[in-house]
Amino acid sequence: MKVILAIYNFIVGDMIILVGVLIVAIVLAIINFVSAFASLRVITGPLLILAVLGVLIGTLAREANANRKLR
Repeated sequence: MKVILAIYNFIVGDMIILVGVLIVAIVLAIINFVSAFASLRVITGPLLILAVLGVLIGTLAREANANRKLR
């Protein structure tokens, strides 16, 4: 049962990363293509870095909590 739960947590963690990065990419594409957001184009680099780091840290925290529950 622990193996199945570990595989489930791994797959869900990967899906969270994928969806999070896709959302960030969509938001950055909207910022770049909509002229009303032209002033925000300056922060797209730091926004990308911070958002992806946030997604990765959130997933890592979720995985750490899942591993703690398995013990």
